[in-house]
This record gives sequence, C-alpha cells and structure tokens, in this order.
Amino acid sequence: MNLAYIPSPSTGVIELGPIPLRGYAFCIIIGVFVAVWFGNKRWVARGGTAGTVADIAVWAVPFGLVGGRLYHVITDYQLYFSDGENWVDAFKIWQGGLGIWGAVALGAVGAWIGCRRRGIPLPAWADALAPGIAFAQAIGRWGNWFNQELYGKQTDLPWAVKISEGANRVAGTYHPTFLYESLWCVGVALLVIWADRRFKLGHGRAFALYVAAYCAGRGWIEYLRVDEAHHVLGLRLNVWTAIVVFVLAVVYMIVSAKLRPGREEIVEPAAVEAPKDGAADADGEDGKDGKDGTASEGSTDATDPKGSTDPKGSTDSTDAEGSTDAEDTKTSVPDAAGAGAKEPGDDAGATPQKAEKS
Repeated sequence: MNLAYIPSPSTGVIELGPIPLRGYAFCIIIGVFVAVWFGNKRWVARGGTAGTVADIAVWAVPFGLVGGRLYHVITDYQLYFSDGENWVDAFKIWQGGLGIWGAVALGAVGAWIGCRRRGIPLPAWADALAPGIAFAQAIGRWGNWFNQELYGKQTDLPWAVKISEGANRVAGTYHPTFLYESLWCVGVALLVIWADRRFKLGHGRAFALYVAAYCAGRGWIEYLRVDEAHHVLGLRLNVWTAIVVFVLAVVYMIVSAKLRPGREEIVEPAAVEAPKDGAADADGEDGKDGKDGTASEGSTDATDPKGSTDPKGSTDSTDAEGSTDAEDTKTSVPDAAGAGAKEPGDDAGATPQKAEKS
C-alpha cells in the first residue's frame, strides 16, 4: 500500500454559477499570459518596443491552439472516429488533447504573419519568446493533472499520482509524467536564459536550443506513459517525433552559427526610428539645430562677441528673425535687407566662414 502520493482533484471543473471554470483551460490561459509577459521583457531588453510580443501573439496563439488540436486529433483519431465514438468530441478542447508539435508548427505560421505585418524578423521574435514558451508548457501540463490523464506506469514511489476510477482508466498510483514534464520545461527555460546570456544567441538559435532541450526530455518522459498511442518500430509516435525534431533543431543551430554568427543588432526597425523622429520633431519645435547650436528666434547668441544691434535699437546678441547665427552662416554677419551690408564696427576685411551643414 502506497502511503505517500500526489492526490488528484475530484473534478476538473469548478462551477461559478452558469459559468464552468475548467482547470485544463485555466492552466493553458495562465501559461499564455506568462509566455507573453516574459517574452515582452526579453524583447524590450533586445531593443524592441513594449507590446510588440503581444501584438504578434494575437496571431500566434489562435494558430497554435488549432495546430495543437489538429495534431492530437490526427494522431489519436481512433478516440473520435472509431466505432462507438462521437466525432463531435474532437472539438471539445477543454477535455484535454493538445499536441505541442502541432501547436509550435502552426503557431509559427501565425507568428510569421504577425512579424511580417510589423516588419520584424521571425527568428529574433522566437528567440525572445523561447523561455516563455517553456514556462507556459510547465504551467499547462498541470491541466493534465486536473483531467487525470497522461500519467505513466504504475509505481509506489512517494511522488506517484493517485488516479481514480473513470472512463478509460483504472484506479491506482502512477508515475506523474505531467509533473516530470513540467519540471523539465522549467529546466529548459532556465537553460535557454543562461545560454542566451552566456553566448549571445541570435537568429533563432535560442529557440532552436529550447526545441532541442525539450525534445531530449520528452523522449524519456513519453516512454513512461501508458495511454493509448500509435507505435512505429516498437516506439511511440511521439518518441519518433521528438527524435526527428531534436536532430533538426541541432542541425539548425550548427548551420545557423556558421552562416549568421552573432546576434541581430536591430530586432525592430520601428524602435530605432522612433527616437530619431522624436528628436527631429523636438528640433523643429524648439528651433534649435542639434549639431551646430543655431539659436532660435529671439534667443541670445552667446558666441557673438560684438553684440549686434537689432532693428528696434535694443542691443543684444540676438540675430534678426529668420537669419542664421554667426557660427553657421555663409557670410560673417547677415544683412536684414539682404544686400550684404556690414554692421557698424565690422572688419571690412573679415573672411566669411564656411557654412556648417546640420
């Protein structure tokens, strides 16, 4: 008899009046928010603007949910289209069943659309989001705990999960594969964060590292599971998928590092152009030239040692309206009448200065 184990919730749904709060959906939603929040912090640190990650996630998340569900339904079609099953259940996503492989693949298509609309390179955006996706998976796996699904072989270990009697399941204590994968995903996220800081990963290599590390763990975790699945050459289909995707991710990291070493200097062109536009507007409003220090209308030119007299007779160093100061003129002192006359006291042999371009 197993005296220590992880209990399973008696129900995966909490009824809030007429609104059912499902634990599985709740975990998915929290995971998405964490991924977007953390991805935004990393994106801003890379030089992007706040809110860009969320704008692109509006495209990526729906595509990812559809892709995840399609992968699950296609690879486990017998659960919905065999004799005695109801095909309508294929649309009941709240009952569980999202394949990470399809979610990432189709989610990438949605992200590509969002990035293209914003003029942003998809690999840079994926690098910023990679650890957040791993954290989201760590949270989302607890949805399987609410549904009492995707557990492993029977065991009497003190951290075994207790499964109650139900449809397509036998009461007992089993390996909590949802917990194993959750902890593994946290480790993957921390690995990507460390490697990105240490090696300055760019051009999609941080995302590729996340994919490779996740696949390495998914392989042995999948091997422990006992739920029904298709087998190819004695291995579960998801194990083969993990092997193939792992190899592709490693190859991408190697080839990418040779073809495009280093990290992108600019990840969001709009974030670089915005400060320049703002600075130009400020110059226009203040009437000041940021390069040569030209004085605005009515301002005092501290560089004019002669103190020219304005048309009203007041003596200060202010140039005539619309004229250029003494440091940025084509002639030494401008004539308000435009005839090139010199102010009293000017040296007749003074040599005009060259104009300094702003």
